[in-house]
Amino acid sequence: MKALILVGGFGTRLRPLTLSMPKPLVDFANKPMIQHQIEALKDVGVTEVVLAINYQPESMLNFLEEFETKIGIKITCSQEPVPLGTAGPLALAKDKLVDGSGEPFLVLNSDVISEYPFKELIQFHKSHGGEATIMVTKVEEPSKYGVVVMDEETGKVERFVEKPKTFVGNKINAGIYLLNPSVLDRIELRPTSIEKEIFPGIAADQELFAMVLPGFWMDIGQPKDYITGLTLYLNSLKKRSSPKLASGSHIIGNVIVDETAVIGKECLIGPDVAIGPGCVIETGVRLSMCTVMQGARIKSHACISGSIIGWNSSVGQWARIENMTILGEDVHVCDEVYSNGGIVLPHKEIKSSILKPAIVM
Repeated sequence: MKALILVGGFGTRLRPLTLSMPKPLVDFANKPMIQHQIEALKDVGVTEVVLAINYQPESMLNFLEEFETKIGIKITCSQEPVPLGTAGPLALAKDKLVDGSGEPFLVLNSDVISEYPFKELIQFHKSHGGEATIMVTKVEEPSKYGVVVMDEETGKVERFVEKPKTFVGNKINAGIYLLNPSVLDRIELRPTSIEKEIFPGIAADQELFAMVLPGFWMDIGQPKDYITGLTLYLNSLKKRSSPKLASGSHIIGNVIVDETAVIGKECLIGPDVAIGPGCVIETGVRLSMCTVMQGARIKSHACISGSIIGWNSSVGQWARIENMTILGEDVHVCDEVYSNGGIVLPHKEIKSSILKPAIVM
C-alpha cells in the first residue's frame, strides 16, 4: 500500500516557527509532525510515502535523506510547480500512486494529529466496497465548520454542508482518506479542492463512505490548537501506559522529556509539557501546557505556561511567559521580562516586557 501526505502550504498560521522550517518539520511532542504520521503508516504496512510539496522543497529533501534510512520506508517527493490545492497534488502524483495493482491508497493532511487508526480504516473500506472512505471526527460546535451528513448505520455520506447556518450534524472531515485509484480519474491537473469539488461528486454517485475516527483528533496548524493537540496526545500516551511519559516528584500530570535534556533542582514540570533534545531547565523553573524545543535554555525561576519556546531560544531568570507566547528560533528573553501573548520572530532579543498580545519583528 502507498500513501500521500499533503505538505504544501506556507504554514502562515504557525509563524514564527514556520519561518525557520516547513510546517511538517516543526517539532510536535519532540519529533517532526510528519514523523508521527509516517511511523503510523509504516506500522500498517505502507511501503511508500509520497510527499506533495510546494514550499521549501530543499528542507524537505534534506529531511527525506536522513529519515528514509532511519525508519526504513521509501519516501519520495512530488513537487508542485504552483499550489494545486488539496486534490491537484493527487493528479500530479498519479504515476507514483498507481501501480496497476488496484490497491487503494491513503491520503493525509500533514498537520493532523491523532491515534491514526489506519488498520480500522482499511477494514471498513474493504467492507463497504465503495470508491472512497473519509474519516470524520465529532466536534463540540459544528456550526463553525463544514460538516459531513452521513447514514449512521452504513457510513454512506449523503452530502457536505459548508458553514451551516443551522445544526445539521456534528461530524467534520478529519483530513484522512482511503481512496481507490479510480478517484484519480475524477481529478484534473489544476488547483482543485478535494473537499469542495471531488468528494461531493463521489457522494452523489453513492460511492463515498465515512468512518467516525476513534480517539482524539486535532488540526495542529495554529498555536492554540497545537497546545490543545499536545494535551490530547499526552493523554493518549497515558491511556496506553506509555513509557515515554516522565515521572518523578517534580512532574505533575502528563509530561515527556527527551533523555538528553537536563532538569535542575526544585523544578515543577507539568501538566502537558514537552521538553526537547538538549534543553536545559535550570533551578526552580515552572512549566505547564507548553513545548520547549530542541536546544532551548530556561533559566532559574522562570515560569512558562500555554506557550511554545522555539529551537535554541532562551528565557531569562525570573521571566514569565504566558498566554500563547510563541518564540521563534534563536530568541532570547532577558531576565525578569514578562510576555503576555508575544509572537516573536526568529533571532531577536527581548529586553522589555510584552504586556499584551503583539508581533515582535
